[in-house]
Amino acid sequence: MHKRLWLLMLAALAVRMVVVLFVFRDLPGSDQHEAFGWEQGWIARSLVLGRGFGSPFQPLSGGPTALVAPLYPAVLAGIFKVFGLYTTASAFVALSLNALVSASTVWPVYRMARKAVGSPVVKMRRGMTEAGMAQQQAHNARWIATIPWTAALLWALYPFSIYFSSAYLWDCALTASLFAWTFYLALNLPGATAMRWAMWGLLYGVTALCNPSILSLFPVLVLLGVIGRRMPVRVGLARVAAATGMLALTLLPWTVRNVRVLHAPVPLRDGYWLEFWAGNSGDTSVSNPSWAHPASNPAELEKYLKLGEIRYMAEKQELGLRYVSAHPGEFAVVSGRRMLRFWTGFWSFSKTYRAQEPFDVPNVPFCTVLTLLTLVGAWQLLCQHRRAALAFVAVIAVFPFPYYLTHSSMDYRQPIEPEIAVLVVVGEARLVQAWRQQRQVKMDQVGVSVG
Repeated sequence: MHKRLWLLMLAALAVRMVVVLFVFRDLPGSDQHEAFGWEQGWIARSLVLGRGFGSPFQPLSGGPTALVAPLYPAVLAGIFKVFGLYTTASAFVALSLNALVSASTVWPVYRMARKAVGSPVVKMRRGMTEAGMAQQQAHNARWIATIPWTAALLWALYPFSIYFSSAYLWDCALTASLFAWTFYLALNLPGATAMRWAMWGLLYGVTALCNPSILSLFPVLVLLGVIGRRMPVRVGLARVAAATGMLALTLLPWTVRNVRVLHAPVPLRDGYWLEFWAGNSGDTSVSNPSWAHPASNPAELEKYLKLGEIRYMAEKQELGLRYVSAHPGEFAVVSGRRMLRFWTGFWSFSKTYRAQEPFDVPNVPFCTVLTLLTLVGAWQLLCQHRRAALAFVAVIAVFPFPYYLTHSSMDYRQPIEPEIAVLVVVGEARLVQAWRQQRQVKMDQVGVSVG
């Protein structure tokens, strides 16, 4: 098994490196070096130049920031320190590292799928003979055995995982990989020792320092870990305390830093209200209008520098909430559109929008098919393996919710894309299995009538 997974990982890496070789030379040519991770790259620049974790936009005059979590800017800063600031070598190394991390995610994807599918189950259907049932059991066993490998293969060739690791500098690949391992270990929490719960909390904290968006799933996964196996209340509380305490200890230094340098209670990052206002400013021509961000609008950048980060975010909070309270119906409709975009890729087919987002046209049918298979896969897991199913359902139900309120696009769903890939394969396997069952029933009926 390990040898096959290593070979699959190497194949996935080779595919991603082909893309890297095509795009890495273009990164240093971007006007303001935004291709080096936008805010994450600008903060990495500030770290390398000895200015601390700050200046999240192109001018180096910005002060300290908590606009993004610290892990990925620190990784980029290390690359810049060794290979040069905004150099071609840095672009190649950064994209190659992303590609390697994404390729290695075949391991947790395989393990998640193997844990999720459990044991095959066959129900006697009308018209099915005992021989037909035995044959169907053999078919099911083979399909169940192939699902983990199919999931790992899908991840190796998954268009989103390839693009967002090999052609796009952000924390997508690292967050997806870290959370895939975190989620897999969460499926194994029932029956685990308090020490393992604590180590899981540590890993969850490290993942949150890469992308805090996954924190919304922590209480759900903890709850499922406790109820997944009957245990005394005192034992369950001790394990919850171990995981929660270790998570808090992991996040504490960054939170203390934010309070000290920003003089405001910022646990992890403070950019939510900017994103909320950007998605609820009255401009629905796109899901996330670029003019609303200091990174791409000089007027907003000037305001950010003048007010400072905390006051700027407070102003955006006031503007966003004021607009929503004045237009509740529009907010509900646009939130529905954002949900639709998250799961189908669709926002608008207007000529102007298609000119801005030409890849949305092929992306819509692709994402829609993925979502339908995801739903079939979730339903199949609910029918066969309840606790694992609830964990997967929680991921697709809880994680996207903040993006329904702000704005959504394909990069925002990358932290949970490995889990979606597993559900897609389970859904596809279920449809094929149902087709084979129907075919077997018909063959049995024909055999009975002929006999």
